[in-house]
Amino acid sequence: MKPVVALVGRPNVGKSTLFNRLTQTRDAIVADYAGLTRDRHYGNGRLGKHEFIVIDTGGFEPDAGSGIYKEMAKQTRQAVAEADVVIFVVDAREGLSAQDHDIANELRRLGKPCVLAANKAEGMHDGTKLVDFYELGFGDVHGVSAAHGQGMRDLVELALEPLNLPDPDDETGEDDVNKPIKLAVAGRPNVGKSTLINTWLGEERLVAFDMPGTTRDAISVPFERNGQRFELIDTAGLRRKGKVFEAIEKFSVVKTLQAIESANVVLLLLDATQGVTDQDAHIAGYILESGRAVVIAINKWDAVDSYQREQIQRQIETRLPFLKFASLHFISAIKRQGLGPVWQAIAQAHKSATRKMSTPVLTRLLLEAVQFQAPQRGGMFRPKLRYAHQGGMNPPVIIIHGNSLEHVTDAYKRFLEGRFRKEFDLVGTPLRIQFKSSQNPFADKDS
Repeated sequence: MKPVVALVGRPNVGKSTLFNRLTQTRDAIVADYAGLTRDRHYGNGRLGKHEFIVIDTGGFEPDAGSGIYKEMAKQTRQAVAEADVVIFVVDAREGLSAQDHDIANELRRLGKPCVLAANKAEGMHDGTKLVDFYELGFGDVHGVSAAHGQGMRDLVELALEPLNLPDPDDETGEDDVNKPIKLAVAGRPNVGKSTLINTWLGEERLVAFDMPGTTRDAISVPFERNGQRFELIDTAGLRRKGKVFEAIEKFSVVKTLQAIESANVVLLLLDATQGVTDQDAHIAGYILESGRAVVIAINKWDAVDSYQREQIQRQIETRLPFLKFASLHFISAIKRQGLGPVWQAIAQAHKSATRKMSTPVLTRLLLEAVQFQAPQRGGMFRPKLRYAHQGGMNPPVIIIHGNSLEHVTDAYKRFLEGRFRKEFDLVGTPLRIQFKSSQNPFADKDS
């Protein structure tokens, strides 16, 4: 699973700027979950082939007695608990402060690996202004400038070094045909994830292991259904208690993000009695961003009347329009109703996500689509779409080559997507279409 890096420090030292630099965004991918302050955000970072999750925290005041600062300190401690490594950010311009000492003492008490980053260090070539920070007792002080992008690569390499991450290219395993389908059940607290999982597995057949470590660790539950092997990446928080498996509905943003990233298929579970909330939309957006195949199930369908059923179907159309490709199912986990079609949809979504599409067929479909409806002219040029080939799976990626493809409109891209989906029966998976324009060899020559 992706490692987690938490950014911790007092207010106004540049943590958010560093967060945006590491994630190459201007905001978090997932933010404003219920129970979290606005100052704790999550995003994806990348260093070479390695990806990681970054947590941005609010200004940390360990001794805050009450009010918003106490809540921010609580959230920061939670972020540290979820993290594999902490980047402790200080201000190189303002120098060492008493609050930095307080934070250092708190981080030592929490016991997580820590790298010290002195931000705003642009122009400090001799490093003499950074000497005072050695008092904090975290070893070398690494001068960086988040605003200018200086020292970012070295900082991340140092943070990830103690984690001994495997090389993604070296991760070989079973043949794709024999691999189990990795399935994550994602959703808000109390939508019935634990009930659904226990209904699927049953207490007598439940085989699970709880990975040791922090509260963010997921549980992998291997099981088999009709000859197909699955690996359930649990976000509900199943824990062993003697011989009984009790379900604890404990929501962790990091756990959910990691489960989604590790899965082949995600079952997005909604609550019919509460409708589609902002939190549901955030989780759905992250599933789409991750490119995972998805099936939507609305739980507690037996507990709502016809009017509520009509309302939630409208909410899905208006609040989750970006998941139109996903199949929709109405279930009752506690009464075991509607679960069979969900399994069929999961298998179909996985099959679609790993579909192999031949270049001749893709090119034929492309040319037929152009003949049926040519793309609009962009300025002086009309895009010319010449051929297509597959560029990846899970999610499927189609790369289209031609000329002036930067003028292809979003509407025409959706038109092409519909043709490809229909031909290859792609249900339950995102489909990404990329355009590559050929270079004009005479573009730079004088006429």
